[in-house]
Amino acid sequence: MEIQKLAEANPWWSTKQVPDELKGKPRLNYSLLVKSVDIEEITIILGVRRSGKSTFMYQMIERLLKKEVEPEQILFVNLEDTRFTEDSLEDIYQTYRSNLNPAKKAYIFFDEIHKKDKWEAWIRRHYDLKTNCKFVVSGSCSYLLKKEYATLLTGRNLTFEVYPLSFKEFLIFNGINLDFSKAVKGIFLEKEKYLILKSLNEYLLQGGFPKVFFQEKDFKTKLLDQYFNDILFKDIIDRHNLNSKKTSEFIKYLMTNITGFVSLRNVRNSLGLSYEAIKDYLSYTNEAFLLFTIDHFAYSMKEQKSRASKVYCIDNGLRNAVSFKFSGDEGKLAENQVFIDLKRRGAEAYYWKSKKETEVDFIIKNHDHSLTAINVTYTDKIPEREIKSLYDFKAAFKKTRELILLTKNIEKKEEGIKFIPLWKFLIEEISI
Repeated sequence: MEIQKLAEANPWWSTKQVPDELKGKPRLNYSLLVKSVDIEEITIILGVRRSGKSTFMYQMIERLLKKEVEPEQILFVNLEDTRFTEDSLEDIYQTYRSNLNPAKKAYIFFDEIHKKDKWEAWIRRHYDLKTNCKFVVSGSCSYLLKKEYATLLTGRNLTFEVYPLSFKEFLIFNGINLDFSKAVKGIFLEKEKYLILKSLNEYLLQGGFPKVFFQEKDFKTKLLDQYFNDILFKDIIDRHNLNSKKTSEFIKYLMTNITGFVSLRNVRNSLGLSYEAIKDYLSYTNEAFLLFTIDHFAYSMKEQKSRASKVYCIDNGLRNAVSFKFSGDEGKLAENQVFIDLKRRGAEAYYWKSKKETEVDFIIKNHDHSLTAINVTYTDKIPEREIKSLYDFKAAFKKTRELILLTKNIEKKEEGIKFIPLWKFLIEEISI
């Protein structure tokens, strides 16, 4: 292996700085991820493709350079780069060590690490042998990474999950730099509230992929479509050797029907897939951080699994770019965004449906074992069923601590229900 291949992937060796176009913008809630480059443990970064994992690696490299780590001590390799297809991790490492940095501490960044078989055993060996290396690795497949490093790297790693932009980050990228603590208390100018609501509409439509944000309007959908195809083929079809037509139809069907119930019978009848194939496909989309399902809430596991699941997508913009959209999707997009934000906050979400067919969008188990019930309306004309379903749930489950109804702009507390505008809920980012 020629050292020149590595030099081309590590421009700071010659320029002593990270190119501006690679560094991106700093993001809220990920400062600890960037700082983790300073500690000994292996840093593992997970997330959907194009969510910003590589950018965080470049920001970590920038941090090292500012701390006067010598550029030659830093090695970055994107393992999806075809230049490295035939090279093993050991080939890359030995070429780097023998040609550039034989003895000093090395900061080694492997992007899309799952492209190399038995990567976790290789890293553990170097970690345990104290080879004076700090490893930072990323991947866009949750199952492969978690399965492999769970056993071999336990106690040796810190894991971070990266999501597309939150609404607060979207506002900051838009140049709307509010004092958010005051904003959630209603202390802002009327024009600032207008900008928040306008931005929320844009956010629900285009989603939060960082590079999509900076594209001209005419190119946003085209770029999102490319993102979808990359996830579809690289992370699902090629990885699992699937039929491309059937897989694409299945995923687009679910993305069109986000927030809806996954009826195995309906999917089978519509697409001609077996029950086992449907279950496998759902698992693969979850592994790729593309689609997620939530179960019915019940204390009985049997009852929980006897009901259909509901499906959600990692990003509204991605969903809108490739699905067969219908008018009136605004409510679906709002509910889907609430799910992603709950997931970002680490909440374990369920839905609930009574025998009377009243339904609560999200049930959250709190740390004290109490329950929070959340309905999403994204309107100021609240249907009576949205209120009734919350009361029905509280009547059925005495451990219910809080009832929340997310609206377009109504804010009040009335008869035990908190009415909260969606924009405020998304800005607060409170752990649930």
